[in-house]
Amino acid sequence: MNEWEWHLLKDKAPVNSVRISGVEVRRGDRVRLLPRGGADIMDVAFAGKTGTIEALEQDYEGCFQLAVVLDDNPGKDLGMRRQPGHRFFFRPEEVEPLGSDEHGRSDYSDRRSR
Repeated sequence: MNEWEWHLLKDKAPVNSVRISGVEVRRGDRVRLLPRGGADIMDVAFAGKTGTIEALEQDYEGCFQLAVVLDDNPGKDLGMRRQPGHRFFFRPEEVEPLGSDEHGRSDYSDRRSR
């Protein structure tokens, strides 16, 4: 990276939430993975799996990525500690927020846009 690129990243405010299908999602929220088909074999492996958002990231072009730790990953604790190979990145349109009936966290109905 050159100095100009570092300034672009440095000037970005941290992302606290992203709106997906009218629902604000944040770090710690659970999602179902719906990767776009055909990119690679991981799309097939991850389709329909559930996970927890570990981080919300924004690149210097303004695109959002969600770092997700899979529920059935035996190294889930490593993913929550940001270790390589235990977090996977998805665009907002590649995940579906889960409601409280599926994971026990707060109901998203109070976060829906009106």
